[in-house]
Amino acid sequence: MSTQWIVFIIILAVLIAVTAVLYFLGKRAEKKQAEQKEAMDAVKQTVSMLIIDKKKMRLKDAGLPQAVMDSTPKALRWSKLPIVKAKVGPQVMTLVCDAAIYDSVPIKKEVKATVSGIYITGVKGLHGKINTEPVKKSKFKQLVEKAQEKAGAKPVK
Repeated sequence: MSTQWIVFIIILAVLIAVTAVLYFLGKRAEKKQAEQKEAMDAVKQTVSMLIIDKKKMRLKDAGLPQAVMDSTPKALRWSKLPIVKAKVGPQVMTLVCDAAIYDSVPIKKEVKATVSGIYITGVKGLHGKINTEPVKKSKFKQLVEKAQEKAGAKPVK
């Protein structure tokens, strides 16, 4: 057997091993995510609130309680999260928003939000529909969408 074939077989074995490990880790993460979603759905509440501001910022800069900082994994402490500052009753609170609904959260409007702890999972307009301005996409995202459209993929919304 030549050296090229041996190198090819070793690379192929490593790729197969990495694929298997990623598959099982993905399955485990999927189960964990389903359990967390069930737990969040069990304690969700509908609250009326006035949205003051929303930003994507680091967890340590958001002003969340120290207990939240201690419970988050070290890798996520440096990532940016969608943070919403809202007035709930007489109290101004800092809440973490779901990334899927972050763009539909209006600023300086009163909304009915579905809240689970400090996590906003859904938003509905209190007085009529929520009118949000379309977010301007970056050039890179426009190019990616155009390439996906040409490839036949459905547009992501």
